Amino acid sequence: MGRILAIDYGRKRTGLAVTDSLKLIAGGLTTVLSHELLKYLVDYTKNEVVERIIVGLPKQMNNQPSESMKYIEPFVCLLHKTLPKIPIEYVDERFTSVLAHQAMLEGGLKKKDRQNKALVDEISAVIILQSYLESKR
Repeated sequence: MGRILAIDYGRKRTGLAVTDSLKLIAGGLTTVLSHELLKYLVDYTKNEVVERIIVGLPKQMNNQPSESMKYIEPFVCLLHKTLPKIPIEYVDERFTSVLAHQAMLEGGLKKKDRQNKALVDEISAVIILQSYLESKR
């Protein structure tokens, strides 16, 4: 069985999360520099079966796509050309950064750890993936 991989794409860094092979639990995978992301994903899919890729869709409060889409869409097009057999879906990512900070706070992380933007990106990817999994149940 394949895994589902989630991407919280950012201009500098991208948080990644992945499910277990039963697709029940979302867990943080890593944070990758965005310019190295495509290579990382190609290498990852050589070693792991990825059934689907979920990409965080940044929206504004009025439900319009945010400014970030001009960076995300070209990457997703390139990803689709590079890994054409893996379906790609967008999932609304509004408030994931806020939820990630809240989860870090509730988890008892020290202030210095909560300021780690790479960790915030990874946790945001987990939240995106968990949201997707819950919507399919």
